[in-house]
Amino acid sequence: MDTDQTIYRDREKAMENIRHKLALLPDQPGCYLMKNSEGTIIYVGKAKVLKNRVRSYFNGSHDGKTQKLVSEIRDFEYIVTASNTESLILECNLIKQHYPRYNVLLKDDKSFPYLKITNEEHPRLEVTRRIVKDKAKYFGPYPNAFAAQETKKLLDRLYPLRKCRTLPDKVCLYYHMGQCLAPCVYPVEKPEYERMIGEMTRFLNGGHTEIKKELQRKMAEAAEELQFERAREYRDQIVSIEALMEKQTINLHDAQDRDVFGYAVDKGWMCVQILYMRQGKMVQRHVSVFPFYGEAYDDFLSFVTQYYSDNPALPREVLLPARDEGDEEEVVDSLHRWLNIKVAVPKRGTKKSVVTMACDNARVALEEKFKLIERDEERSVKAAFGLAEWIGIPSASRIEAFDNSNIQGTNPVSAMVVFTDGKPDKKEYRKYNVKSVQGPDDYETMREVVRRRYERVLKDGLAFPDLIVVDGGRGHIAAAMDVLVNELGLDIPVCGLAKDAKHRTAQLLVGDPPEIVPLPRDSQEFYLLQRIQDEVHRFAITFHREKRAKSMIASRLDAIPGIGEKRRKQLLRHFGSLKAIKEAAVEDFRALSIGEALARRILDALNDDKPAADTESEFSPS
Repeated sequence: MDTDQTIYRDREKAMENIRHKLALLPDQPGCYLMKNSEGTIIYVGKAKVLKNRVRSYFNGSHDGKTQKLVSEIRDFEYIVTASNTESLILECNLIKQHYPRYNVLLKDDKSFPYLKITNEEHPRLEVTRRIVKDKAKYFGPYPNAFAAQETKKLLDRLYPLRKCRTLPDKVCLYYHMGQCLAPCVYPVEKPEYERMIGEMTRFLNGGHTEIKKELQRKMAEAAEELQFERAREYRDQIVSIEALMEKQTINLHDAQDRDVFGYAVDKGWMCVQILYMRQGKMVQRHVSVFPFYGEAYDDFLSFVTQYYSDNPALPREVLLPARDEGDEEEVVDSLHRWLNIKVAVPKRGTKKSVVTMACDNARVALEEKFKLIERDEERSVKAAFGLAEWIGIPSASRIEAFDNSNIQGTNPVSAMVVFTDGKPDKKEYRKYNVKSVQGPDDYETMREVVRRRYERVLKDGLAFPDLIVVDGGRGHIAAAMDVLVNELGLDIPVCGLAKDAKHRTAQLLVGDPPEIVPLPRDSQEFYLLQRIQDEVHRFAITFHREKRAKSMIASRLDAIPGIGEKRRKQLLRHFGSLKAIKEAAVEDFRALSIGEALARRILDALNDDKPAADTESEFSPS
């Protein structure tokens, strides 16, 4: 109860501080940074008028997703900017710096692939996701690595740039295949490279038709000169270009390079669809699906801004969908000023149709995602229903599973996970410090934990499970059933999951005495049991590691004369970790009423160069 009161007081104090700060917000553009109780930045946003935007979080009602964000806000900061363009750029930089959990994030591991022509004496063509200022030519982005690699394969056949990172001493297979000029052996003049790079640049910027016409001319010349082998090579290259471009059914007749954005939202999720149009033709598309927590259009623009922050291959024009309220002029102007390219929100005509198509495709992609989720849920429910049939019980809707963990008998713990209708219900998970068992006695540990769990269920009137799963074989089942039946008078089905020599789920055991249930290994029911066993094992192991780490820290501090349990907890609460205590100065201990002599004793003991000192994990006291 004391803990709840403390949390309540801290929350009220934080909200009072927020109310004072809200009154001081300026009528200017800028960015705001929302923080949680630990001071961590959890959301970054931009605003045309800071006062109005930030106040809106604490006034009025919000949907479920935004309410979750607001419920964690305990403080905020803001930065005033000179213009909306500056706030747009600042927001992007702050998101990339802090990675707030509630912002739309384009992470590095999701970066797009590009084609790159290197800036070297003998240039190369390569696929890369890393963009640096090295005077190379970058083209893209491509929606996936396969699309980039397929384009590279075609260009390798058309233009024989070198393939080796380091020039070898003799010609390689690429030279004999006609895909390298072999600058390692034969001199290549600079104008020849300039010609090839110029043609490749035109091709990668959408000039496929010109390249195709040039190849057709060369094919005709080779045929007239009876060089049929050469003519066939040109023909194969033309076929490759046509195969690469055959899906380009959308056309705009001005032959411009543009990126077309569309988005859709549903159930707290957003899908952004990008259509890449080069030379007026749609050549590729990319789909991103992610949860969002702010206002839909603002988070969509945050995605667009981050997307272009590291994109060196800008198109001539960007097309965006309209905001529902129709107020996007400043957005368009800000992006235009920052990117220095044309940004438009088309209202009619072919461009409007292309944006609508991008939005429609985004909507379809979201619908597909939810259908897949529903199908997975249906499978989970069917698996739980099928498991009940195999075991011969009325239902397996609620399953509670137990696992024990200890290493050489130290810090024994147990854990319970709950699966409802075949899916993990994490708010129902429980951890148990084993109290009555000394040493590595798995059966007695199972008895204690089952006894404690179902005594609590009886006492508090909690829901009984349809099935109890224990990690182990006949002995574990017998231990659990003995407590349930003979001590608590409960009739709950118990099954055990025995493992094979490779520690994989191997057999389902049920009954008294336990017998093997011949569950097919490729069935959804067997897969459900595997997931349950893996999850309870993971949960138990994680808890054991935490407890063991705390024990190591406690033993290290307890070994210092003058440090008891109370003072140890004070030290860890104040400093947060053993590492922070080691790095503190003597005067830092005065806040805990620890004098200079004891402070020096603590620092000397912890900084004594022992290997164990650097291996201890950081955990706060319970």
